[in-house]
Amino acid sequence: MRLITVTMDLTSLNLWNPAIGLGPVLALVTAFFLGVIHGITPDEHTWPITFSYSIGSYSTRGGIRTGLLFSLAFTVQRAIASELAYFAFTWLIPGARWNFYIYVVVGAVMLISGYYATHRHRLLHLFHSHSLDHSQEPRALSNYMPLVHGFIAGWGTGAFALITYTVLSPAMPTAYLGFMPGLLFGLGTMCMQIVFGALVGAWMARRRMADAARVWVARMVAGRTLFWGGIGFVLVGGAGILFPNLGNLGISTGLRVHNLSHLDIGFLLAVLVPFGAGGYAMIRSLREVRTRFD
Repeated sequence: MRLITVTMDLTSLNLWNPAIGLGPVLALVTAFFLGVIHGITPDEHTWPITFSYSIGSYSTRGGIRTGLLFSLAFTVQRAIASELAYFAFTWLIPGARWNFYIYVVVGAVMLISGYYATHRHRLLHLFHSHSLDHSQEPRALSNYMPLVHGFIAGWGTGAFALITYTVLSPAMPTAYLGFMPGLLFGLGTMCMQIVFGALVGAWMARRRMADAARVWVARMVAGRTLFWGGIGFVLVGGAGILFPNLGNLGISTGLRVHNLSHLDIGFLLAVLVPFGAGGYAMIRSLREVRTRFD
């Protein structure tokens, strides 16, 4: 009898506009598949960060590790927020403007990480100056940084977060399970981010150049993408805080798929950082590597 109920619930699956009052099973299935969509569509909270760290790993395995670490922290955050939302989801009132504050924080972390990656000296010498030596090797990106980014980025709001916190979390039968929709959403995101990270890492690994040159290019591209992408996030976030209506700008595509239904500020950040800042960083680094390793 229980199996029949589950099957009947699944026929009501609606990933575009889930209704309040879903049963627990359907709420969890919806959360997981929304996470899959979140992980595979252009999203400013996932694509730029996973791309930057994955390309810096210059290997398929490194890309998988990046996608896993980033989305693991993201999953923990969503589970925590989902549990909080079970009790009260009114904390989401700031709406679109809250996202701009997250942009500033994420951008600042990206900027610092990128600067650290492209310079071997320590950051923030508070008590003495330190001359830059651009001939030194770029630093390897720290393994824990995708974790930091994932946890911070997870606090961003949007259609996925609103559905998870206001529809799916309250559908749980007890407070002990309030975290489950966020957890399943994060796991769905994780599946796609691991694939995305692996593809970026594999693409970098197949560049036709010596191992030392490939490692140097990968780390410089990652550092520069994080640095310039971070500046972009901070500027957009600052503009959105000063002009909140910026979050309402967008062009409707007519597609009933979250993250693709509108071309807005978030979509531009998700696309411009990997392909804009990342493309510039790749072109510049490839030009430099010819003189450096010839």
